[in-house]
Amino acid sequence: MLSRLQFPLFKSLLGQVMLVVAFGLLVGQAVSAVLLYQAAEQRREAGLVNAIAFRLVSADQRNDRPAYEGLRRFDHLEERRAYRDAIFAERGGKPSAGGNRRWRRLGLQRDDTFLPQPRDSRSSSLEEKVSEVLTEQLYGFQQVQVVRRRAGDDPFIISMAKNRPRMRQAGWQDRTIMVAAVELPDNQGWAIARVAEPPRPAAIARSVVLQTLVIFVVLFGLLYTVLRRITRPVAQLTNRVDAFALNPDKAVPVKPAGPQDIRRLIAAHNAMEARIASMLDEKDVMLGAIGHDLKTPLAALRVRIESVGDDKQRSRMAESIDDINHTLDDILSLARIGRNAQAPERTNITALAQSVVDEFEDLGEPVELTDAPRIVGAIHVTWVKRALRNLISNAVRYGGGAEVSLSDDDGVAVIVIQDNGPGIPDDRLAAMLEPFARGEASRNRATGGAGLGLTLARAIADQHGGSLTLSNRSEGGLRAELRLPLS
Repeated sequence: MLSRLQFPLFKSLLGQVMLVVAFGLLVGQAVSAVLLYQAAEQRREAGLVNAIAFRLVSADQRNDRPAYEGLRRFDHLEERRAYRDAIFAERGGKPSAGGNRRWRRLGLQRDDTFLPQPRDSRSSSLEEKVSEVLTEQLYGFQQVQVVRRRAGDDPFIISMAKNRPRMRQAGWQDRTIMVAAVELPDNQGWAIARVAEPPRPAAIARSVVLQTLVIFVVLFGLLYTVLRRITRPVAQLTNRVDAFALNPDKAVPVKPAGPQDIRRLIAAHNAMEARIASMLDEKDVMLGAIGHDLKTPLAALRVRIESVGDDKQRSRMAESIDDINHTLDDILSLARIGRNAQAPERTNITALAQSVVDEFEDLGEPVELTDAPRIVGAIHVTWVKRALRNLISNAVRYGGGAEVSLSDDDGVAVIVIQDNGPGIPDDRLAAMLEPFARGEASRNRATGGAGLGLTLARAIADQHGGSLTLSNRSEGGLRAELRLPLS
């Protein structure tokens, strides 16, 4: 999944580790928020159950008799107050102000029947829990019904609001109340208690968000510091490997940094790079010696064959010497690719391709340049010319002619060489790019040479960070596509 992300940051080790940690932290915080919310809901539900049970049991304890005997149905507030005063008169005193408030808070009602309203929603979980608490308190009842109701739809609350101006101004109608109806034994009717439903705690979401932000800041700060200490030297090492691959002329050691494992990796790379550079230097010295030691006697042999009287034999000897010289040049060129001391230079690639095509046209070869917009890029001119000559030569030799075209594919120069020849079997296309691979068995340069032309062209494309691909055309012939980055 992470490898498919298109953002550059998420393609790096630092970005992917940070993303995984962020995802894990968000999942953990989400689980924590759900657990906290469930715990708050359980506390909230327990508070509702206890409040309902307390109101019913409190009425029982106030009257020193079964709760249903201390309840009456009042049609008017004055009747309820008179009944309350009578209860306290029996006990030998007036109700205190605090007791008066406690009595009003009980919100109890006695009725012969209880019928839920159409808009009520019944809560079976609260019914079970209220029943358990009342049973533990030895409160006699037959059944319990608990419904959730809008305060403005409750007749009892509406009747109370008529005598309380504050309630008419407080917007209490939209509040939610829990109405608990208990059927009393011995056909004594129903005891009905009302409790305002407490609002769900909004602080949980805020606390979780705040906690998540604090954890993100602290954890990501520490994690970024540690990962940066690891990834910075790794990035420097990667850049150095890329630079060494393009220009292995000189070994430039990378300064060891980061944890001990990264330091050991950098030290091992520095040693390997120095050894490779030394081997390449030795290879160049050896190739120079081989070239000198072989070309000198070949030149002398070329002079000596002039004394051969048979023109036909002399011509064959000269051709053989020329083939050896060309093959030796190809081998030396292939070995030296990538060891170019000069930096790429900005060149008009279209004009360069035109100059190579002109060389073949001057020799009378059927080569033409089509679809050639002006394309400019940084290249090694000598090597790119060599690659184009090799590809066009193959097209002329095996296909009887070549058609060259250029295009710019989003910052990449695409040079296509096509011919109308027999093509190459599909199972041999990849093998033809390997050294000394040829389409026919002879080593005669007139029929194909030593088999290093395509290998040289591919090595030159690789040196520029591009590619060379071969494919058969549907209408017949071979298509060679040379791609060169322009920057």
